[in-house]
Amino acid sequence: MSGANDIQLRDLRDTILQLNNTINTQTSLIMSLQKSIDERNARIDEKDQVIANLQAQLDYLKNKLFGSTSEIRKNDIPGQLSLFDATDEDDKPAVPVEPEIIEVKAHTRKRKPKATYNEIFENIKTTQVPVDELPEEERKCPECGSVMVPIGTKVVRTEVIYHKPSLERIEYVARTYCCPNAEKEAETYFAYDKCKAALIEGSYVSSGLAAHVMYYKYVMACPLYRQEQDFLHLGAKISRATMANWIITCSQDYMVHMYDYLHQKLCKRMFLMADETPIQVLKEPERRPQSKSYVWVFRTGEDRGVPIILFNYAPTRKGANAADFLKDAPEGYFLMTDGYKGYNKVPDANRCACWAHIRRYWLRAIPKGHETDYTHPAVQGLLYCDKLFSYERTYKEKGLSVKQIYKRRLKEQEPVIDAFLAWLDGLTPKTGDSIIKAINYTNGCRPYLKNYLKDGACSLSNNLSENAIRPVVMGRKNWLFSDSQDGANASMVIYSLIETAKANDIDPEKYLEYLLESRPSADWSDEKLEQLAPWSKATREACAI
Repeated sequence: MSGANDIQLRDLRDTILQLNNTINTQTSLIMSLQKSIDERNARIDEKDQVIANLQAQLDYLKNKLFGSTSEIRKNDIPGQLSLFDATDEDDKPAVPVEPEIIEVKAHTRKRKPKATYNEIFENIKTTQVPVDELPEEERKCPECGSVMVPIGTKVVRTEVIYHKPSLERIEYVARTYCCPNAEKEAETYFAYDKCKAALIEGSYVSSGLAAHVMYYKYVMACPLYRQEQDFLHLGAKISRATMANWIITCSQDYMVHMYDYLHQKLCKRMFLMADETPIQVLKEPERRPQSKSYVWVFRTGEDRGVPIILFNYAPTRKGANAADFLKDAPEGYFLMTDGYKGYNKVPDANRCACWAHIRRYWLRAIPKGHETDYTHPAVQGLLYCDKLFSYERTYKEKGLSVKQIYKRRLKEQEPVIDAFLAWLDGLTPKTGDSIIKAINYTNGCRPYLKNYLKDGACSLSNNLSENAIRPVVMGRKNWLFSDSQDGANASMVIYSLIETAKANDIDPEKYLEYLLESRPSADWSDEKLEQLAPWSKATREACAI
């Protein structure tokens, strides 16, 4: 009996051992399968993130192509609390600043009345045409049948007629004089009034015609080949090559002297801005026609002085171009730019970072559908930037002085920036191309984020430079490229004079003609050039809009 039990016990032990082996095998298989599942899930998560990033890029590109270009965003979201409105019970009360007496005029918002014809057409000639074809039977009074008598006039309707522009050829005719004894002389001598020299020697172009061509190319973005067609419709065969020669010659002979004077004035200012954009110049030494060249814009800031906007052509985007253009600027001046590292080569400047560019990166990092999600880091980063711009709008609405803005910025904006940077240091994003770009761009600008706080006349953003360079960006979509470096330099000179004129509220076409009529030269003094500056009294009267 014991032998049978031993056999049964051994069988049970073998069975248990086999079951344990089976369990171990199954466990190993399960662990292997779980590892495979985890790896697959990780790959799926990675692919999902790639898809999300690509979708975000697609949404961004679609918005750039078809969406609104405005960056204005409302922060008041129903049911959500503002990051900046919440208060902590343990917070210490703010230290009061000296009281500011600010007079704000009371106003009520009224609907603007519809403009009348007299307001719309006040600057064009008005001619009245009498009409009196009322039939005799309609001139009888419907009450008594008497013939009505005229007592006045009434404007029945208004229409505006377009007159085709025209060209006029003027020949300056001088009386010719000769010696009464000319027949006895071996050589006859004739004398006549040479009159004022031509704008360009040997050319028929007038100051008005040259200014018109420049205005239509650089303000109206009408390429020379289209102007060539327009002149042909007006009865004149003026080739695009001829007009290009007018532009270059007038720029080199006359306009560059005013440009140099404006450059000299700009380099005396303490608050400057800069930006750059690519253009194409076909004929550059040792470069392919497809190579990318650059237009640099340098302008005065918001220091409440007369605005000056200058453009400069350079074959490359090297920061040395900006450093060379601003080499005469005063030591310690403020230079507002975007995050391009090339501006680090500009010496003796307090470089300021553009908060509009920083805000733009955080705005782009917000995923579609998360615009109202205050828990998302991209939305939080945007709100920090919006808070700074909100303060700036308040300062302008109240008309604060430069000194008052300086004090208010230190009290209100510096804590926001400190909190923003502390919050930024705590971010640890695992995925997301857009938000990583926003973090990297902001960190790249970190050394310059608070420099604008040093003076109340310094700007918070570089938007003025972006607005100034926009005409070049829009113009190149039409004229596409410059043929030569001379053409590119001439374009920059004329763009500078046009945009500075517009910034000083004078008519740019009239100003170009005014300069060409005056014909400044290299031997003119600064005092004489000052009389032709866009802000001078004589210029403003001659070139009023």
